[in-house]
Amino acid sequence: MAQTIELGLDTFGDITDGPDGKPLHAAQVIRDVVDEAILADEVGVDFFGVGEHHRADFAVASPEMVLAAIASRTKRIRLGSAVTVLSSDDPIRVFQRFSTLDAISNGRAEVILGRGSFIESFPLFGFDLDRYEELFNEKLDLFAAVLTQQPVTWSGQLRPPLKNQSVFPKTESGRLTTWVGVGGTPQSAVRAAHYGMPMMLAIIGGDPKRFAPFADLYRRALKEMNKPELPVGVHSHGFVGETDEAARADLFADYKRMRDKIGAERGWPPLTPADFAREIEHGSLYVGSPETVARKIAATVKALGAARFDLKYSAGPLPHEKMMRSIDLYGRKVMPLVRDMLA
Repeated sequence: MAQTIELGLDTFGDITDGPDGKPLHAAQVIRDVVDEAILADEVGVDFFGVGEHHRADFAVASPEMVLAAIASRTKRIRLGSAVTVLSSDDPIRVFQRFSTLDAISNGRAEVILGRGSFIESFPLFGFDLDRYEELFNEKLDLFAAVLTQQPVTWSGQLRPPLKNQSVFPKTESGRLTTWVGVGGTPQSAVRAAHYGMPMMLAIIGGDPKRFAPFADLYRRALKEMNKPELPVGVHSHGFVGETDEAARADLFADYKRMRDKIGAERGWPPLTPADFAREIEHGSLYVGSPETVARKIAATVKALGAARFDLKYSAGPLPHEKMMRSIDLYGRKVMPLVRDMLA
């Protein structure tokens, strides 16, 4: 029996280099992201995600605004965050922004809730980083209550309670697809199951198969809690070229610049060509020809029983033109190959 799979793309709006080799203004990067999403829609990609960051090396701080612009210029592609940093946001406002996006897009909105991979939003919005875990847990609990689209009566420790409070606007369908982004802890997998939300695994290094126990735990928890079966998704980095050699050559320098900049903040050693090759061949970097990338995606989908795979196609200063070519190859060649391999 064929395994059904949704195939998406996502970006963090990385600040890219222009033709002169100098970084583009964030305003131009945002306009380029809109064009990239339009192309993704044209070549049949199922989902387009935009991440939220509050740093100089990323252009997008308000994904919903960018997604609304994309919605007005696309027809069928589903649109969502990758991720929304719920810990430093207001759950009610998050729901309102995405229910508004759902209206603009005629029901194509999704939200992926998570903690994010950076901490700049905490001091920026006045949240105590020492309450990192408590903030996410409580805000996810409130969001789940709002998600019912019924009057909310709720109380917690970090904000005043709500009593029979309605939240507007509601979605036309009465539902808003909401994933929980999980970095790979058992507690996170069980939490996603507890709230009856699909789980999106952020796999950004190492063998994807090592995440199979988290997918299994999530499914067991759903069953034990008498919840319906729900999809597991995967998000990983990648780049598609005409050949394996061309893809690696096109990506390496820009990927290394991004990786080394973040690594310098986190104590990682600089990326070597051998590290890069090892992550492509044995890890979670999906780089190569359409055939190579498709084989690797199909293998990951089978290993984890995933229902969706989202490829982060942007990588630091990687130029817009290269990303457009990668998107085109992903939609026209990789996606049909993956589906054939899973049939």
